[in-house]
Amino acid sequence: MAKPVIDWDLCEGCESCVAICPDVFEMQDDDKAHVKNPDACDTCDCQEAVEVCPTEAIKMED
Repeated sequence: MAKPVIDWDLCEGCESCVAICPDVFEMQDDDKAHVKNPDACDTCDCQEAVEVCPTEAIKMED
């Protein structure tokens, strides 16, 4: 199953992924999104988080 990975160089901290998948993503002190639980994509739509990221910082990888 593919899991989300964030490119922190591209992340601008918009929090859209956190709004869509709060069980998977979280903001940390560096104002960047981090994957806190990559196995929780079954609780939300991780693909939607990938698609709404304005900087294309999130990818789904095997």
